[in-house]
Amino acid sequence: MKVNIEIINDHFLMEAKGASGVPVLMDNSTVENVQGTSPMEMLLMGVGGCSAIDIVHILKKQRQVVTSYKVDVQGETEATEGAKPFKSIHLNISLEGDIPADKVIKAAALSFEKYCSVSITLQESVTIKYNLFLNGENIL
Repeated sequence: MKVNIEIINDHFLMEAKGASGVPVLMDNSTVENVQGTSPMEMLLMGVGGCSAIDIVHILKKQRQVVTSYKVDVQGETEATEGAKPFKSIHLNISLEGDIPADKVIKAAALSFEKYCSVSITLQESVTIKYNLFLNGENIL
């Protein structure tokens, strides 16, 4: 896997492209007129997006119909000398559809324990936890 990143203005705005060629804008979140997502936000988006793909894919393979999927991802950083790495990431995953709760719970477990390359890459240094909501009801 490879990505290319190029600074496209005289500050910090960057355009990143992977194999798809779809551009993604990144920026320094501490400057005025931010025009892109910060790299740390991108990391949270990666965890949320990777697990979403897995969970929906697993449920579709079981012929379950997901009518809505939303995830809120929050990262908590720890202050070190210089960097502020994530010490924990928490996801609130909300699905809607006529899906048995046990299938949603199993799909999420498979994602975070076996398939989501992003969360598995981070698991040695970051605590990742999640809650599941199905049709507005907290199931995990």
